[in-house]
Amino acid sequence: MRAILLAIFAIVFAGAAVAQSDYRVNSGDVLSIEVFEDTTLNREVLVLPDGRFSFPFAGTVAARGLTTVEVASTISSKIASNFASPPNVFVTVRQLRPVVAAAAQAAAPPVTISIYFLGAVAKPGLAELKPGTTLLQALAQGGGFNNFAATKRVQLRRTNPATGQQTLYQFDYKALANGASMARDVVLADGDVILVPERRLFE
Repeated sequence: MRAILLAIFAIVFAGAAVAQSDYRVNSGDVLSIEVFEDTTLNREVLVLPDGRFSFPFAGTVAARGLTTVEVASTISSKIASNFASPPNVFVTVRQLRPVVAAAAQAAAPPVTISIYFLGAVAKPGLAELKPGTTLLQALAQGGGFNNFAATKRVQLRRTNPATGQQTLYQFDYKALANGASMARDVVLADGDVILVPERRLFE
């Protein structure tokens, strides 16, 4: 009888499983989890921003980037010690993350951007600045240089968050201080690093 019930249960979920077999779980999704051997464990869970959720006996389960079949397999293996045989777990996506809210949040400009000062500067470390702040403005707000700064070789390092590729900009602040013109003052982006090397001997 149990085998028949299990077969029926599997057929019920087969259609949903096929439809969702290629979908990768994301933060904000609501998952429906069914454990055939113990229905008291059945529940809906929200995948948190870190891509995880909690489940009885399984603790924290990493779900982001996995298919529903892979999530089910993970849960089954984590709770198996509580059953005489590996439990049958079925996972379906009950609700996708709220796309509209996510898009609105992505479109909203940040209140501040995080800029990092390194090297021979007066105030090394993290600085929270307004969007639109330029490199020269940031140096002024960051307190400028210390006595060992190589102001001819000020660097701006910017990393592309999508590819991880880093771009290096270098300029001569000393020349600017002496009246040289700058083609354009670079507008800073979140995560930019301003690095000021120390002077070399006789520099």
